Amino acid sequence: MGLFILRRVGVMILTALCLTYIVFFLTNLYPNLEKLAKTQGNFRMTDEAVASWLTDRGYMQSMPKKYAEWIGVAPSFRHVDEDGKITGRCILPGQDPAEAPQYCGILQGHWGWSTVFKDKVGDIIGQRLSLTGILMFWVMVVMVPSALIVGVLAGMREGSVLDRSLSTVSITSTATPEYVSGVIFIALLASSKSPLTNWLRENGWIEGKTVFKGSATSAMENPTFENFTLPVITIALYGMGYIARMTRASMAEVMVAQYIRTARLKGVSFYNIVVKHALRNALIAPFTVIMLQFPWLLNGVVIVETLFNYKGFGWTLVQAASNNDIELLLGVSVVSVIVVLVTQLISDIGYVYLNPRISVT
Repeated sequence: MGLFILRRVGVMILTALCLTYIVFFLTNLYPNLEKLAKTQGNFRMTDEAVASWLTDRGYMQSMPKKYAEWIGVAPSFRHVDEDGKITGRCILPGQDPAEAPQYCGILQGHWGWSTVFKDKVGDIIGQRLSLTGILMFWVMVVMVPSALIVGVLAGMREGSVLDRSLSTVSITSTATPEYVSGVIFIALLASSKSPLTNWLRENGWIEGKTVFKGSATSAMENPTFENFTLPVITIALYGMGYIARMTRASMAEVMVAQYIRTARLKGVSFYNIVVKHALRNALIAPFTVIMLQFPWLLNGVVIVETLFNYKGFGWTLVQAASNNDIELLLGVSVVSVIVVLVTQLISDIGYVYLNPRISVT
């Protein structure tokens, strides 16, 4: 098992380097750098002025050299102007260049400076990632148990009315994008002019104007049932259908296995067959699917966070991409790659433990 994990970690590191280099290459193409120069300098800058601005800040170096500096395995670029003033990535304003470190990349904890938020990229990502982490936690709390229950109930009796009904619900939820279900929820439950809201108010079911809030901005400081339910349900509903369908297919396959038939012939109760024999084997495939929901949640919340104005990790990704904030976009990409690779590693390890038939040699 130790050698298996080491191999997986080695592949994970190589994959992370390849993916981050691709993102670094695309974000550092000259049109993006030219836009950055004009945004930070002057939109009327000539081509010569743009080239001079980029050269003074090290953007015109070769791509491998810039990537090595950004990672932190090569000395950072420094520029000496006509007055002898030294500037560079590692030199803070007012800091003596002699005291500044030569290496200041991702490995040293230096993520760069956001040109949009005017703050350290590491601090921004930490703050926004914590907000999305809270959202992801409640989505998983709602989504995973609901999906497993629906999938197990549907798969226990394949072809029954219950199976067809729950399968239809699962397919419908998966086929409905978040931006559609989110808008529907806002129109029905977060609008004071909604017929449903008016009916609930007239019958005394609610006291306020709406059942829920259509914006989750206040949930950033104080998540409540009123301001946090709609974004959680919107995301959970979309992911729940996929997990439920995988669970149903796995459960249906297990229920017709030979050892299940043997247990039935021996007179074992249907409850014990499902709980003690079928359930564990049926959850092997859904476990992998559930683990893969974490990277999807991290990057797939872009639409929901933007729709409900919840300024988390996905919202930050949109802001970085739309405003050409290169350093922030690179930082978000690094976190996304790490989350994807780590969850896949955990998924592989967990799959081996759940399924003893898998060899790790």
